[in-house]
Amino acid sequence: MGFLSFIGLIVVLKFLVYFVLFFTSDTDLELWFYDKFKRNFDSFKDKVVWITGASSGIGEHIALNLSKHGAKLILSARSKDKLYQVKNRCIELSEGKLTANDILVLPMDVTNISKHNSLFDNVISHFGKLDILVNNAGRSQRAMWEDIELGVDQELFDLNVFPVINLSRIAVKYFNQVGRGQLVATSSIAGIIPAPFSATYDATKHALHGYFGALRLEKLHSNIHVTLLCPGPVFSNFLKESFTGRPGEKYGLTHSPTDNRMSTERCAHLSCVAIANKLKESWMAKFPFILIVYFTIYYPVIAYKFYELYGYKTINKLRDNQ
Repeated sequence: MGFLSFIGLIVVLKFLVYFVLFFTSDTDLELWFYDKFKRNFDSFKDKVVWITGASSGIGEHIALNLSKHGAKLILSARSKDKLYQVKNRCIELSEGKLTANDILVLPMDVTNISKHNSLFDNVISHFGKLDILVNNAGRSQRAMWEDIELGVDQELFDLNVFPVINLSRIAVKYFNQVGRGQLVATSSIAGIIPAPFSATYDATKHALHGYFGALRLEKLHSNIHVTLLCPGPVFSNFLKESFTGRPGEKYGLTHSPTDNRMSTERCAHLSCVAIANKLKESWMAKFPFILIVYFTIYYPVIAYKFYELYGYKTINKLRDNQ
């Protein structure tokens, strides 16, 4: 075998290895590439990042990740005590990169839209700028489609959509003035392909893709970037806090430690890779969810044959382990 043939064989084998790794990976192709070869975390140094829903779950762990790389943070959620706990952990993990003044605890109820402008002014007053807004607050849902009361539809849109859009519009007007900025929103795999027993939640996440997709097109030739994070099932209290079909009711189911779910730490890490590289849309979920998304988008006929063959119970078992 000649030298060039040997090199060619090595290249082919390497490609096959990457191909197999990708199709069993927990990310889409673009995010997989950046996570392997170009994380770009140094870009976070001295950036000012505002995270809503920062007291727990994905938002908390995004904050913890960013603190390691020197990002200055605004932490928002309803629980002031939990936010201070997150702040203290961020300072500890920063290993001297951040002081107490570099992390602003800003308690807020995102549904109180009338307060958004004043809260935004507080951020600019404290840091003098805002570089990245991460819209992470929200809740999921489990209910039969026909059993969902209209009040639940209204409550979920009032939490998952309208506060995100209102706060983002305030941020975009500011970004227009300073000539740069990045909007990030935590969507879901359910914002790409609908999931059963989550009709209203699916609709709220599809709505985010519509709103931010239009914004991304309008800002194509600007220095304003839009990143949509689309996680699948993740270990958190998300399911326990989910809406049902009746207003004011919580689903209450907790996760089993044997669930096939992505860890919150892994999800936050991948989210930070997507944010650092200003990726437009990033999918993250354990096998086989990413493969299912690709098939549903690019081969919808095959995907629906799969759904017809195995039914919603298989999909629900993959998602909720029930």
